[in-house]
This record gives sequence, structure tokens and C-alpha cells, in this order.
Amino acid sequence: MFDKLAACRLCPRACGVDRRLGKGFCGAGENPVINLWHLHMGEEPVLSGVRGSGTIFFSHCNLHCVYCQNYVISQQGCGSEYSVEELGIIMLFLASQGAHNVNLVTPTHFTPQIRAAIIAAREKGFRLPVVWNSSAYELPETLHTLDGLVDIYLPDFRYSAPAAARLYSGAIDYPERARSAILEMFRQTGHLQIDAHGIAVRGLICRLLVLPGNVNRVDLTLKWIADHLGPETAISLMAQYYPTYRAVEFPEINRALLAAEFEEIVEIAEDLGFENGFIQEVGATPEWTPEFG
Repeated sequence: MFDKLAACRLCPRACGVDRRLGKGFCGAGENPVINLWHLHMGEEPVLSGVRGSGTIFFSHCNLHCVYCQNYVISQQGCGSEYSVEELGIIMLFLASQGAHNVNLVTPTHFTPQIRAAIIAAREKGFRLPVVWNSSAYELPETLHTLDGLVDIYLPDFRYSAPAAARLYSGAIDYPERARSAILEMFRQTGHLQIDAHGIAVRGLICRLLVLPGNVNRVDLTLKWIADHLGPETAISLMAQYYPTYRAVEFPEINRALLAAEFEEIVEIAEDLGFENGFIQEVGATPEWTPEFG
């Protein structure tokens, strides 16, 4: 897969940059860039459990969301380069610390390197479930290369409104791209499976962040999931939005999410028959965001 870096087509941007020599649209070059890895207790309970999710935060991103809570690493690219071998060692270290899983955050632009690192770690005894924690702005053919390596897909299904996707993330094709990507994720892993201790071992969890005024049309996203994957699909309704980064430039989202706005989405999910998943409490603050160096 490393040959794909020569004229990068890993994601829908298809920027064609030779990432061995320069940086793609996402800002990434040849080597993985990581800002932070630790045992994270802030994920869904089936992921964090009692010992934590072994979370690895990759720098850079193929979306340019104006409200990104992790903009220090996603847009500013803060972090250090690591080799594939070193990435595999990090996975093994997190396993040795008792992590329930290894959770790869914003991994899309480093897919070939991560794939190689998982294989290398497995050769050294790594056996934890691997979580692919992405924006869902991905290509099915790239995701296909992860079949058998990723156990749990955790896409943040951001938009069902193309105009909002263009305005806030620079990706007018986001809805169609995310839908095709999530169908491939579901093909690989199916619905969420948990063990006797309540910890996820396989399957799909769709995260849905509600923006102020529901400008991203989470209602339509829920309807699509119910129609194409079934209401038994695990969803995670997220109320943690707060205005940060460039949100001040967009008055309609330069405010906190209202409880009534979130409750309306919860009611829609219930009306559609969703029963599996998680509902966040309204009232998120910047303290919810890890401190990136």
C-alpha cells in the first residue's frame, strides 16, 4: 500500500501529492505523526471500560472543520514523527498497560503505515481489538485494505447536508462519501458485539455530533442509518459541541448547543426505533478535550 503515497489517493480528496517528498491536502507527509497516546477514559463506556481505551491521537486531518475541538493537532499538525516499527511498539505498550483496545483517532491519512504497524504488532503478540476512530470521510477501497485488521469502526458521521459540509468542513461531497464508507465498515464488522464484561469486541458504532440549530441534519443521518443499517445499529449521540477554533466566524454555530435542540434529536432516534447506544449529557466544555502538546 505504500505505493499509494507516491500520488496520494487514500481519501476522497485524491490530491495526488507525492507524500514521500511533500505534504498532501491533509498536511501529512510520509511518516505517521502522533501527538499523544494514553489510556483514555472519555470514550463510550464499551470502549473505555474500567481500564481505559488505548488511544493514539494522530496529527493532521483530511477535513478542515471550522469548529474542530482538536484543531491544535488536526489543523496545526502539532506532534512528532514515528516509524511504522515505533507505532507498533506503542500499540504493544498500551496493551501492556491494560488497555481494553487500541483506539486510532483520525487515522485515515496514515492508513498504509497503520496497517503495517498492526501486522507488525500482531507478529509480536498483540491481540487487542483495534478501533478505527475516524471522520468517515473515506474511500471504501482504502477501508477494504483494513478488513481483518480493524475490529471496531467508530465513524463520526458528521453531515447529511452537503451545503453545511462545504461551509464548515470544505467537503461538499461528505454525505455520499461517508455513507459509502460506513457501508463498507458495516460489511466488515456488522453490528456491535460486546463481551460478558460489557466491553466492545467487534462491530460498528456511529457517532453523531449535534451542531447548533441541527445545521448538519442529524435527523436525516439517523433516518439513513435506520433505513440502510437498521435501528439495531449502535449510535452515540454527542452533545459536546462548543464554539472553538474558527467557529466565531460563523454566527449560527458560535454558541453552545441548546438542551432542547439535543432532546429533539434524541426523540427522533427513539421514534426511529434506536435502542442500542449512548446519549451524552448537554453542557460540554473545553475541559472535555485532551490537552495536546
